[in-house]
Amino acid sequence: MELSLLVSVRPMLATAGSPPVGEGWAVEFKWDGVRAIVAAAGERVRISSRNGNDVTAGYPEITTAGLGTGRSVVLDGELVALDPSGRPNFGLLQHRMHLRTPSIEVRERVAVSLYVFDVLALDDQPLLDQPYDVRRDQLLGLGLDELPGVAVPPSFTDLPAAQMLEVAREHGLEGVVAKQRRSRYTPGRRSPAWIKTALLSTQEVVIGGWTAGAGRRAGTVGALLLGVHDRAGGLHYLGNVGTGFTDAALHDLHTRMLPLHQDRSPFVDEVPREQARHAVWMAPRLVGEVVYRTLTADHRLRHAAWRGLRPDRDPDEIVLDLP
Repeated sequence: MELSLLVSVRPMLATAGSPPVGEGWAVEFKWDGVRAIVAAAGERVRISSRNGNDVTAGYPEITTAGLGTGRSVVLDGELVALDPSGRPNFGLLQHRMHLRTPSIEVRERVAVSLYVFDVLALDDQPLLDQPYDVRRDQLLGLGLDELPGVAVPPSFTDLPAAQMLEVAREHGLEGVVAKQRRSRYTPGRRSPAWIKTALLSTQEVVIGGWTAGAGRRAGTVGALLLGVHDRAGGLHYLGNVGTGFTDAALHDLHTRMLPLHQDRSPFVDEVPREQARHAVWMAPRLVGEVVYRTLTADHRLRHAAWRGLRPDRDPDEIVLDLP
């Protein structure tokens, strides 16, 4: 199969749930970055985001790592930026996600690595129908760990997923993903063959408006008004978030949101009066992510904090099952 036919493959997605019990599972750590499909053949490399956008130019350290030396491959992995303790940090990665051509200074200050956990094609032969164990063996045989800025994180087949979740907790990681060892790779599908268990509750959201800041935030953003789509496409109000921002993030958000101003609320349901009366409405085109403590029975975020924008996601993809 031509590499070009697999470049546009959308990554397989995991279903949220408790750590599975029993045999037949491989457990991997969940990495705090952005998903990427990487196709390489010789010196030709293309990096695609989760929603299929070409982000190759934004990560020159990956394109020059030698992924396609002597072969052609299509890989599934995570782009991560490591903090001083060596843990992936989504906040750091925000400094790179919006840059089309990062300068050398930015690349040195926020280096990006590729954590590879699956191989979808090798030497123009698709591996999508092969079971996880076969794909894993093929991946380990590629020697990617020897390349600069590339790593193949471990996969554990002899330890319970619940035990690995506690290891993730002890090391400050995001959680674990358990994968059925006999499962094939199903592009673009959220499959029960992969189960993710996160230690932090995160939610992707669409920004539908904002309120102005006061005090030291005067002239910029006080809080964002957030929503998610229902299955019919309506945007429902999910709550607001006013914490977790850096000054740089506030300035960037303000600049991006101003041109999207519109007169009416984009939400199909009523926004609480205390938020609506000071709201600046906007076209719902920006996607972000928040971390939160609980989601109430009427689908409102409680104790939410901003994590950052998600340019790798399209607004129409942000769907939550609502009553």
